[in-house]
Amino acid sequence: MHFSLVSRSIRLLLKEKTHLPVIADPSHGIGLREHVPAIALAAVAAGADGLIYEVQDDPETAVSDARQTIDFTASSTLTKQVGTLLALLRQETI
Repeated sequence: MHFSLVSRSIRLLLKEKTHLPVIADPSHGIGLREHVPAIALAAVAAGADGLIYEVQDDPETAVSDARQTIDFTASSTLTKQVGTLLALLRQETI
């Protein structure tokens, strides 16, 4: 399943109603690269099973979706932040 907007209540409802993973798309959901990491982390905190977002070495020259595309450095940072968040969320439930 694909989402454009982060909504904790909808995600939790869908996770109860389907066996399918819930995937968040913060690139298309917010449309502004500077907000993609925050929306991605919010989606993970809300229970998303995965993320999909636009990445390119030079986002400004992307053929499409340039404004919502992050670069590889930002993606690497986001990946580390997601890992840290998931570790914290696991500790909270133990």
